Amino acid sequence: MSTTLSIAAKSYPHTAFLAEPGFSVEGHPVELAAADPIYKAFAPMVRELRYDFSELAIATYLQAREAGAPIALLPVVLSGDFHHHSLTRWPGSAEISPADLAGRRVAVRAYSQTTGLWVRGILHEEFGVDAKEVTWVTTEEPHVASYVEPPNVERTTGKVLDVLERGDVVAAVLGPPALDGAQGPLVPIIPNWREAEEAWGARHKTVPINHVLTVRRDLLEAEPRTVSALYQAFGDRIEARKAAETEPGPRVRALRFGVTDELVAGLQIAIDYALQQNVIRTPVTVAELLDDSTRHLGELA
Repeated sequence: MSTTLSIAAKSYPHTAFLAEPGFSVEGHPVELAAADPIYKAFAPMVRELRYDFSELAIATYLQAREAGAPIALLPVVLSGDFHHHSLTRWPGSAEISPADLAGRRVAVRAYSQTTGLWVRGILHEEFGVDAKEVTWVTTEEPHVASYVEPPNVERTTGKVLDVLERGDVVAAVLGPPALDGAQGPLVPIIPNWREAEEAWGARHKTVPINHVLTVRRDLLEAEPRTVSALYQAFGDRIEARKAAETEPGPRVRALRFGVTDELVAGLQIAIDYALQQNVIRTPVTVAELLDDSTRHLGELA
């Protein structure tokens, strides 16, 4: 391992400390990766182990683990949100019910994109639409090179918003950055989505996980104190951010530090949805996902 720790993480209020002048971890200076948007760091991490630590989409982590990538999950959730509002249609396009998406074409950046994982799970759970009944039109390949997409996945050119505007699909799944930056009011397809999101959260007792914190397994094994120190630094900032919010929205409520009931619930549902949708094909338990961090960080508790 180099003396300098390389870290790929998006700039959030709870990650700003990484860019503070002079910040170091157990004597190691920190170098932040230039990855904008952050998902551009995901393939280099899982394919090349380019960083010591990396923010990673939970679906990508599940696939990377299944593929044997030597990356460990730390019990830190850096971003999450409800996703009923992420399934949209173009303004002025024909109205469509979520239950009527079977047999139709829906755009998503990649089949393995985590927002798509949650939306497909919602469609199956609440509207009876199985992932294999929809043609998923994608614009990017999976981050994990060895992953084989289901046969009902197609690739096209352009951005998801372009595909939706062209009318090539009846709906599109957009992650938070794309949805936040969309020009014009996209129309959520799921009716009463705010109430539906809170009902989902009450039912599952968690907020969907989008991005987690991961570490190279060799670093975790060789320098557990270094990993523990950075893990605790993330935890301090996450706890401070949550404590500062008197009425936190779902994106703040989604933040996690440590093995909590909410984290376990979120990981379990992600596993269940991923298996249903052939995002992963080998069953795994939450305990197995957390095994590396539990063994190495637990010794320092």
